[in-house]
Amino acid sequence: MEKVDAYIKSIKNWKEETTLLRQICLDCGLEEDFKWKHPCYTFQGKNVVLIHGFKDYCALLFHKGVLLKDTDEVLIQQTENVQTARQIRFTKPEEVIDLTPTIKRYIFEAIEVEKAGVKVKTKETSEFEMPSEFKEILEENSAIKKVFEALTPGRQRSYLLYFSQAKQSKTRLSRIEKSIPKMFQGKGHNER
Repeated sequence: MEKVDAYIKSIKNWKEETTLLRQICLDCGLEEDFKWKHPCYTFQGKNVVLIHGFKDYCALLFHKGVLLKDTDEVLIQQTENVQTARQIRFTKPEEVIDLTPTIKRYIFEAIEVEKAGVKVKTKETSEFEMPSEFKEILEENSAIKKVFEALTPGRQRSYLLYFSQAKQSKTRLSRIEKSIPKMFQGKGHNER
């Protein structure tokens, strides 16, 4: 796929690791796509894995990694707020080569998860912590409350997580105030 070729050509780090992971995904019969500005590999239109590079590592992200058995204990939860995806991380090409049999086994297991149509049970938006500052604003301003409640659950969660990560009340209020115009546009925290 041209977009993946261009992506690999353009990245400064993790070229070799990305190329090796790409070949493994293709060898497993996955279809290549380009989503979220990264190489994504699908089975019958369902996202299975994504290759992405970070400052300190390159990762193969399993979209429903939480459902895999992880018998080799190589899957990592990127942050405490990530509910379903899990990564295998690499810092050099030899790690990809050494783990190739494991990676393939995990990909085939992920394909079986998709064939079975297994869904991941995630926390409901109502189960996420709502900072008291935001709760007060919603109680005092019905227009903001209506707009927030009209957002998709994923967008609501993105704001709740963003607000909750601030340690000080002043910072939480600042984040809330800056986010309200985006809410009125129907956008989530990370959307432009």
